[in-house]
Amino acid sequence: MSFTLKTIFLSFILALFTNLNPPHFAESSSDYTTLVYKGCSKETFIDPNGIYSQTLSTLFGSLVSQSTKTKFYKTTFGSGQNSITGLFQCRGDLTNSACYNCVKTLPILSNRICGKTIAARVQLLGCYLLYEVAGYTQISGMQMLYKTCGITNVAGSGFGERRDAALSAMEIGVVSGHGFYTTNYMAFYVLGQCEGDIGDSDCGQCVKTAVQRAQVECGNSISGEIFLHKCFISYGYYPNGVPSRHSSYSSFSSGQDPGKTAAIILGGIAGVAFLVIFLLFARNLTKKHNDY
Repeated sequence: MSFTLKTIFLSFILALFTNLNPPHFAESSSDYTTLVYKGCSKETFIDPNGIYSQTLSTLFGSLVSQSTKTKFYKTTFGSGQNSITGLFQCRGDLTNSACYNCVKTLPILSNRICGKTIAARVQLLGCYLLYEVAGYTQISGMQMLYKTCGITNVAGSGFGERRDAALSAMEIGVVSGHGFYTTNYMAFYVLGQCEGDIGDSDCGQCVKTAVQRAQVECGNSISGEIFLHKCFISYGYYPNGVPSRHSSYSSFSSGQDPGKTAAIILGGIAGVAFLVIFLLFARNLTKKHNDY
């Protein structure tokens, strides 16, 4: 291989490794717009004159519009038995732009997965939407709507104590933070949020109930999420270091291995490098043969 070909090859390899960034956890739209769960009433509204449909459409438009400037908004449209109350809430650490991008997907999802039901709730990782027609039966703010626990259990003593300590810190923080709190504590990432229209005392009680449910329902699972009607919590265990920008524990519990991903990338680069070497060597031989 000539000096020029060697130089080209080495420059190519250097460029590949220079542009190889280490794996990281980034907050992207594919994270916060992922569907967590849906709750659709079994009753649909009878709407021969299109009154409910128009009112619901107006409500959705108002919620999406407000999401550009606030993370929680609740309003009512219509009058009497034709009125519909709805709200949206974004996770407290989303930007206004991210909140809007999350909320604007909710009316579409609600129409698609719930249709013309008299009440619906659609929860994404970054935001949720709720609406109810007038007279809809109310449920307790402490009622559990959804839960998920990591499939991996952590063995060894001390895990439960560290988890409980992290969740206790979150219980305190969500009250002092007036409804939203997230922190890294003793190798745990924890997050708690309450619906924007409840006071600090009710928020604290709701989160405390969610924590108790997590301790019972998830046990020594490596992660968990508990959604009550008026609040939710999530946590994940990161013994090798909590990501600095962690949008949801689900990226951890999904089974993705950053180290494995990096190995695959490096393997791909090695394959490309081998192909480059082969092509350059073949080209060099062909040139020498033609020179004879």
